[in-house]
Amino acid sequence: MNAPLNDAVRKALENVTLDDKYTLERGRAFMSGVQALVRLPMLQRLRDAQQGLNTAGFISGYRGSPLGSYDQSLWAAKNIWKHST
Repeated sequence: MNAPLNDAVRKALENVTLDDKYTLERGRAFMSGVQALVRLPMLQRLRDAQQGLNTAGFISGYRGSPLGSYDQSLWAAKNIWKHST
């Protein structure tokens, strides 16, 4: 049986999305280690833009890397990344 939720928790849960791990500006966002690595260049780009810098990034890897899903996660977050700049 589930315990009853107070109104603040219920309201917060109504607004949760799977994209929060990349878009939330404050509060807690739950994500995996690879998802956190995907978020880092997004945050760097936003910080650079706030400083008036027009920067780019280059992320590379190698076949068989322990972070083999990193490139797939970057591609999956591509649309979120474009909208955050």
